[in-house]
Formats: sequence, structure tokens, C-alpha cells
Amino acid sequence: MQVDNVPRKNPIIKFVAATISEYGMFQPGDAVLMGVSGGPDSVALFHILHYLSDELKIRLALGHLNHCLRGKASDNDARFARSLANAYDIPVYLEKKDVRQYKKQHKLSLEEAARDLRYSFLLDVARNNGYSKIALGHHADDNAEQILLHLFRGSGPLGMSGIPPVREGIIVRPLIKLKRDEILRFLKKNRIDYVLDKSNEDRKHLRNRIRHDLIPSIKASIQPQIASALTRLAHITKSEEEWLEQLIEPIFEESMRRRLSDRLVFSVDRLKAMHPALQRRVLRKAISEIKGDLRRITFTHIESARQHLRNGASHGSTDLPDRIRVLKSGKKLIVSTEMNPLRETAANPPLPRFDYDVRKLETVMIKEIRAKITFSRILDPLSINPRNSGHRIAFFDMDTVRFPLILRNFRPGDRFSPLGMSGTQKVKDFFINNKIPRENRGKHPMLLSEDRIIWVVGLRIDDSVKVTSSTQAVLKAEMVLLDDV
Repeated sequence: MQVDNVPRKNPIIKFVAATISEYGMFQPGDAVLMGVSGGPDSVALFHILHYLSDELKIRLALGHLNHCLRGKASDNDARFARSLANAYDIPVYLEKKDVRQYKKQHKLSLEEAARDLRYSFLLDVARNNGYSKIALGHHADDNAEQILLHLFRGSGPLGMSGIPPVREGIIVRPLIKLKRDEILRFLKKNRIDYVLDKSNEDRKHLRNRIRHDLIPSIKASIQPQIASALTRLAHITKSEEEWLEQLIEPIFEESMRRRLSDRLVFSVDRLKAMHPALQRRVLRKAISEIKGDLRRITFTHIESARQHLRNGASHGSTDLPDRIRVLKSGKKLIVSTEMNPLRETAANPPLPRFDYDVRKLETVMIKEIRAKITFSRILDPLSINPRNSGHRIAFFDMDTVRFPLILRNFRPGDRFSPLGMSGTQKVKDFFINNKIPRENRGKHPMLLSEDRIIWVVGLRIDDSVKVTSSTQAVLKAEMVLLDDV
């Protein structure tokens, strides 16, 4: 291993220094953890940052995760990383993780599993040891490969934005504008050793076929500067994505009715009025906010969630990766994260039983369904207009009801005489005839007078308590859903 100083006038070092400055990657005093696999890219990153560390006034450390994928070769990579850190007398953090076991447990691809563990390791080391930045060795060709991967997967503009030079103000990529052959020439010219991972030659991985077959073919016959062209595309797309995000933010907030730590509640009517492209963006933003990222969320997932806006059903749910659920409930669309696996979590768990006494004209809170019902008296029956009052308001002939009234859940066997009908009907059959989904029936309380159902709340009163021409006083009951307030 060559540890002599590379001349500071080296054009590669000057180029990387300019990239660092352009994106504001480091501030004086930053403690920087470098992710070093031992391969050419990360080793070049190590040496270049070491040469710039005094000028940038940063403190360096090395982190290496042994993925346990290549047996002795993986162990040799770890020893190489340790010796590199020791040669420059900087702190080194080494750890081993069984990527294959993690892949099996979490049902990921090998690449996804390795990435998850690698980032988790680096973030944990940085958090626990006071490092303010994590530097990685991604370069322009990596960026080109990533863009092509997303293109072949049918990704949208966000996927075409490529690898960000700076992510969340913590992860930085100083080599992002360098090409792979420039890095290799830099290492060869300065006689800097590195290790090679033979799995990077395996053509069974799509990324390797893009790297070793597709991109060279494009360079030879179509566009010699394909990496630069794709980097330019990524820059343009990313800039426009940032602009669109600013435009969408107020629309996103206006369509939201409620925000909790584990769920966002949106107005179905507002979402339905949007252009499909805007619907997709709002849903993606909602999922990203609840989940923390959009990994494993595909176009198909978004379209499945958007289906609830296109069909006429009042209720339905779609389960997405990582315990994300999109639930339509009447006029609400809820994007939530569940604590338990979705197959163990009912989309509409049974409501707790409730039973409230209404002893006078008052407002009763029903916390189980987040609603309140207000009872009041109207002395002039001619002043009411039941037909235009909405389904959450009911009027009763006051002489036909007796306090205390009771508000409770629907129960099997309940019967009443729906307004306009003779004889009684099972409430269950009434629900079915009016297409009330099974999972939503518990949200329609029963109002009882003397053990007789007089209102299936929000739907129909009993015929025996209707207001007639001989009515002297009217009892008004009005339900308000607190999520609508």
C-alpha cells in the first residue's frame, strides 16, 4: 500500500474539492465517517479526503461492514480496511453482519438487505460516536447505472433524479461527479492499492449487466458521454422535482383533515377532484411521511391505493409493504402504519361496545366512534324541513319519546320499523339493503326510547316517532363526527 502524499495540485483532488464546495458537503469541525469497503471507489474517497482534511478542517474515521457473503474474501476485505486506517492512524470501526440471514428474515433482495445493514451500521456508528457526516464513494457511473435501473423498472421522475450528492444533510458523496475510469487512473498513477469484489463481475445481477454490457455498448455506438448525459438528466429532473414539491405542499396540507404520529387522514372529495398525477404525488408524499421513505413502494402500489378514489365503494383497504395500510372509510382516506403484521391486524377492528344514557336535552360524546350527538327541542314544528336537513339530523315527535334515551351499538337481533314502512325489519337486513359494509355497521349507533329503536343514527328514524301534522313539539338530534370538525 502506497501512503506517500499525492500532490495537492492533482486535478482529481481539485475536482473533488470543487464538488465538496459546490454542494456544501462539509463545514469546518465536521467529524466524518467514511464508508470503506476496500474497493477502488471507497479507497479513492479515503485518500482524497485524507489529503483534503487539513484544508477542510475535518476529522476522519473509517467504517467497514463485513457482509459475510464471500467467506475468507470478506474477512480479507475487513483486514485491508483495518490496515488502511492504521496506516493513517485514524479510528476504525468494524462489524460483521449475516446479510443472507437478514435477507431471508425481511424478504428482501440480496442487494436491498446488504444496503439496509450497511446504512444502519454507518448511521449507528456516526450517532454513537459523534460523527456529523457519513462520506460514501458513489461516482458518476454509479449514478448512471442507478438511473438506468429505475428507467427499466418504470420509475417516475423521482427515480430518475439519481443518487443525491447530499442526503438529509448527513450522507455526502464527494466523488459523485467523477467517472469510474478517472478513479482507476488516479489510483494507478499514485500506486494506491485496493481490493476487488468478484461478485461485481457476476452477470446474474442486472446492475452488473448494465455496468459491463449495456453502458459500454452505449458508449461505443450511441453516446460516448452517457454518464455525463444521464447525470445532466438527473440534475434537471431533481431540480424540477424540488420545484413541484414546493407547489404540492400547500395542496397536500389542504387535502389533509387530520395528522397523527401513525396516520394521516385525507378528504376523499378533495383527492377525487385532483388530476390523477396529483393524486399519485399526494399519496406518495403521505406514504413517505408515515413510512419514512418510499422504498419497496411501486407504481402498482400507488395505483392500488388510488383505486379507492376511482370506485364507488364507500369502504375498502389496500395493504402495502412495511406495514403500511391505505383505508377508505366513507369520506376519509387514511394512510397509516401498523405496529403488527398486517395479516394480524384487521383493517376495521371491532368497535368496543358502548351504552350511553341520555337523561335530558344535552350533548353526548361517543368516544368509541369519535362523534357527538346533540339533543334539542323545537317548539314550532312548521320551522323544520326534514328532507333538506341531511342524514345526520333527525326530528322526532316529542310526545312519542320518553327520557332517558339510550345510545348504544348495533346488536344482533335488533329490529325497527323504518320510516315509510309498515311492519318491522331486522336492522341487519336494513344495513344490507342500504349497502352499509359489515365493518362499518358498528359506527351507526342505535337510539332507543323505552327499549325501542327510534333511530338508526345517520340512516333512518322509526316510523312511530315521525313528525306529523298534529305534532306539538319536536325533538331534534344532530350527530357530528369529530374528524369532520
